Amino acid sequence: MRNPRVGVAILTMGTRPAELTALLASVAKQDTPPARVVVVGNGSPLPLLPDGVTGVELPENLGISGGRNAALARLKEFGDVDVVVDLDDDGLLISTDVFTRLVELYESDPRLGIVSFRIADERGRTQRRHVPRLRASDPMRGGLVTTFLGGGHGLSIRMLEEIGGWPEPFFYAHEETDLSWRALDAGWKVLYEPDLVLQHPWTSPTRHAVFYRMVARNRVWLAKRHLPALLVPVYLGIWTTLTIARTRSVAGLRAWFGGFVEGLRTPCPPRRPMRWATVWRMARLGRPPVI
Repeated sequence: MRNPRVGVAILTMGTRPAELTALLASVAKQDTPPARVVVVGNGSPLPLLPDGVTGVELPENLGISGGRNAALARLKEFGDVDVVVDLDDDGLLISTDVFTRLVELYESDPRLGIVSFRIADERGRTQRRHVPRLRASDPMRGGLVTTFLGGGHGLSIRMLEEIGGWPEPFFYAHEETDLSWRALDAGWKVLYEPDLVLQHPWTSPTRHAVFYRMVARNRVWLAKRHLPALLVPVYLGIWTTLTIARTRSVAGLRAWFGGFVEGLRTPCPPRRPMRWATVWRMARLGRPPVI
């Protein structure tokens, strides 16, 4: 990809106006300026945006997947974007060369589909859950991985045109895994680059009221959509065991099992099982699609 043009997509629900303003200022300071910046109000009105920033107000909250697809559709309409950068509205680009480095990565590898940023708080700490690999003790170890971080990442438009966009029925949780599994099965690469940093407050995923139910339902959907039949019970069995062992909240477990049953009962087409070659490739990258 020669001279890839960057488009930025940001979702907001209108609850972080100060953080959104700071994020947009950090985007404007990039050495490599973005071709486009789109801010989507996900079921909420948008504040006054800086000149050159396009606003899209959705009448209802479509979730992370639906909101990002709306931003992606608007960027595609412009026709001058090659790489989409999704950023959380409470994040901050603390370096001015993030887009320059990102462009260099895409220029150097025509099969690079996804680049995952490192998420770090104000003290430079990266939570274990924000390292996209099983061995997560060293957040500074980059390389090829099998998933990516939703808070800050780059996506090749050419890849998205081949594999499709975000899985809208998921609404929230595991949408990155769904997208990365499709990318890997189509022969694209997913890279974790820790030198590309999005500063983000230290948070817990359980702050979202729907966390347990969505995580369980969407994990079942992941298996039903993408795994070879032989691996579906293995994957679900391992994650059920891990959830029971890790979860200390009785209410949380009840919600999780409710979501699990919902996932079993409800379809989430299409079913396109990944190739066994992809399973082996993921295993060689350190994370077979069973955990």
